[in-house]
Amino acid sequence: MTRHSRIVDRAVTRLKLRQLRLLVAVGKYGSIQSAARELQVSQPAATKLIQDLELDFEVRLFKRTNRGVIPTVYGDALIRHGKLILSQVSNAAQELDDLNEGSSGRVVIGTLLAAAPNLLPAAIETLMDERPNVAIKVVEGTNDALIPALISGEIDMIVGRLPAYRHRTRLTQEELFSDRIVAVTGSRHPLAGRASVGFEEIKPFGWILPPLETTLRRQVDQYFVSQDQYMPPLVVESVSYLANRSLLMQRELVGLLPEHVVSQDIDSGLLHQLNWVVPFGNGPVGISYRGADSLSPAGAAFLQALRIAAGSLPAG
Repeated sequence: MTRHSRIVDRAVTRLKLRQLRLLVAVGKYGSIQSAARELQVSQPAATKLIQDLELDFEVRLFKRTNRGVIPTVYGDALIRHGKLILSQVSNAAQELDDLNEGSSGRVVIGTLLAAAPNLLPAAIETLMDERPNVAIKVVEGTNDALIPALISGEIDMIVGRLPAYRHRTRLTQEELFSDRIVAVTGSRHPLAGRASVGFEEIKPFGWILPPLETTLRRQVDQYFVSQDQYMPPLVVESVSYLANRSLLMQRELVGLLPEHVVSQDIDSGLLHQLNWVVPFGNGPVGISYRGADSLSPAGAAFLQALRIAAGSLPAG
């Protein structure tokens, strides 16, 4: 029997969810004593459960320090898988509860700004037509916040700009369409009536920008540096489109937003697209998920609804 087969056999026959809960808690607190208190077991019992895990997996999971314990690389890996297993158990219980209450399943969607105004609502409408009793939860955020939740199983998929720089090995990423970034203002902004606008004319105004941890913000900052170390007079960081739209309509600000997000408000006259070609930010919008096998029937149906909704969007 190989080492891998031996460890798998032990895990299947001996591993308990209680051990995984303890493992995750020790990683969270950096203390076996605190983890034992949370699980309401004695510290010796908790220590024994961790030791059993180390024996079964044939690795050292934690290093002892003066301030407690810290996970080894093996501990970090097992904690990550433990979180996913516990999350899947919770999701299974939630799905069964939804079915018991008459719902036809549950899907949790993480959304980025590029998907919020058009793509996501259209997909939800399609799903509700097909599964009127499905339970839908939408969580808004940035990739930095949503991707760890996706990997740990807290959410089923992320819809928005695809991250280009990490996590590809653990996630399936499917491009739906390519989007570009445009510069927009309120319709009463001093630059709104200009036939063409250069960056020098935009410099005096404040900006609405994405948060520092986003790819687009890094591209913006690099561009500003290339423009003689330009420092904006005012920066508002926001991923809320409703807040951004209101600020643009009321203040003399310039926003950098995905074209598909602002197209309806530009067409209706609420916002104005500056005739300035933004020299960065073009990229794919799509879906990130852990793979087809990770999706419930409701999740798989929503994935298909997103594909349908993307196909019905007007060309950019």
